[in-house]
Amino acid sequence: MDGFLLQACQAARERVASSSSHRSLAAVRTAAAARVPAPSFSAALASPGVSVIAEVKRASPSRGPLAPITDVGGLVAAYQAGGAAAVSVLTEPQWFRGSLGDLARAGAASDLPLLRKDFIVDPYQVFEARAAGAAAVLLILAALSDDQADELLGVVAEAGLDALLEVHDPVEARRAVGAAARADTKRHAVIGVNARDLGTLEVDPDRFGTVVDALGDRESGPRVLTVAESGVRGPEDVSRLGALGADAVLVGESVVKAADPAAAVATLVAAGLPAAAQGAPAQGAA
Repeated sequence: MDGFLLQACQAARERVASSSSHRSLAAVRTAAAARVPAPSFSAALASPGVSVIAEVKRASPSRGPLAPITDVGGLVAAYQAGGAAAVSVLTEPQWFRGSLGDLARAGAASDLPLLRKDFIVDPYQVFEARAAGAAAVLLILAALSDDQADELLGVVAEAGLDALLEVHDPVEARRAVGAAARADTKRHAVIGVNARDLGTLEVDPDRFGTVVDALGDRESGPRVLTVAESGVRGPEDVSRLGALGADAVLVGESVVKAADPAAAVATLVAAGLPAAAQGAPAQGAA
């Protein structure tokens, strides 16, 4: 693992140790099981065109503070009004200034499927995510061995969630396809290509195009849904990534900093509509 990812995963393990000393895995598993079934994250991304996952993101290690976000519920409601298919919530506290409280507040304000975006390294975090209202969790392949990924995917399935398998290069992409096939959850596999290098934190706008071919023939066998992550700033990026095969884009900074988040999301949604629907109002947009 690169230096930043190594630090982030170690910090995540320390948080798990602290949390589990106050609330046992059995208690978190019970709380997760008591939740009503989560809406399907993968099904929300499977519609024609390019879906938009809008993110609740207070800060980042590369940009520092982004937005104070005093009203998570209001922000998520704006995302839904703009036509977002799903919402990503950063829950990592040290570098992204997020929390599980943000995830719970997002769920109280919207019925969209929620992605817990964090450094998931332990089954405890998966059940913790479900208990807080998540429909999916992020699994970063660079941080996990194949055995660890298989274990966590099994826990994800047990918790009734989806996983967004994040990759950064063709080798990780092939690992993700293999892990999804072994999991055999009967759901669409969701694989995200992160254009941000976790070592340098720089964004490579060409990364999606260079990695997506390693996913193989996505029209045969189990359906793989692809998500383009990082560096999506405007409608031209959505159109470009859609042409390269993205089923969805995950957008954080450009919508969280927008004066009108609903309008910002609606603009991205419109750019991702199938050609036959271009010019029609985005679902949920005013």
